[in-house]
Amino acid sequence: MRWKKITLVGVGLLGGSLGLAVRERKLAESITGYVRRPASLKECERFGAVNTATLDLAEAARDADLLVLCTPIARMRPLLAQMLPALKPGAIITDVGSVKANVVRELQGLAAKAGAHFVGSHPMAGAEKTGVSAARADLFENAVCVVTPTKKSNQAAVAKVVDFWRSVGAKVLELSPEEHDVLVSRSSHLPHLVAAALANLVLAPGHPKEQALLCANGFRDTTRIASGSPEMWRDIALSNRKNLLRALAALVSDLEKFQRNLQAGKAAAVETFFSEAKQRRDKWARSAAPQSSPE
Repeated sequence: MRWKKITLVGVGLLGGSLGLAVRERKLAESITGYVRRPASLKECERFGAVNTATLDLAEAARDADLLVLCTPIARMRPLLAQMLPALKPGAIITDVGSVKANVVRELQGLAAKAGAHFVGSHPMAGAEKTGVSAARADLFENAVCVVTPTKKSNQAAVAKVVDFWRSVGAKVLELSPEEHDVLVSRSSHLPHLVAAALANLVLAPGHPKEQALLCANGFRDTTRIASGSPEMWRDIALSNRKNLLRALAALVSDLEKFQRNLQAGKAAAVETFFSEAKQRRDKWARSAAPQSSPE
């Protein structure tokens, strides 16, 4: 499907990569990007992410067939509220947020006031780098993108959103917003929390200077995602806190069990802990399809 006008609200890593993918595949006649800073205007056009970049939200939204919200979660509702007068009836709105239940609940009804349709999305692709300079056209190729329709969703709009993500190379999985949030609390949000905790603990300023020198590839790989946007991850943690707290409690319980076994010197139990982790991780790695850089 070819869109007449696609608007990207936020042109960072994900928005910029979407723009590049859409342009490369000729999926739209024009792509407009909304940005907050004057310095971003030329940057967006210089990297080729959009045809036109603007600081005017109404101008960006006007006449758009598809709008993709690529901002931190906390900004989505106020931005959509500002866009309502400019939206044309039948416009389709989706997003790239990592939490869905709250977002879908708030934005679906808001979009309906303008005769538009909101369908939640979450492409499982990203990197620790931010900004349009890190964008790339192949970011979504072979990545899973979760689309989260509800009973209130317009089915034609859902089908178009699914087709859009497939058109940029993603593999679409449909889940309810609530089921999505439970699953990603364990597979995406908890790992980021752990990476941040390790970075804070190991690189705390009170340690000897030699500590940082002994942080090699294992530490670098394990903590890579801790370099992600603090603003974005603040919003994710707070928006999905119920599920994240449950995942965190389960992790703490497992670590406390390991701690008890380690204190007691139970070699078999300690080995089992590492053995089961290796088996499960290796099995997952063999079965997982190649994907873009994970979140």
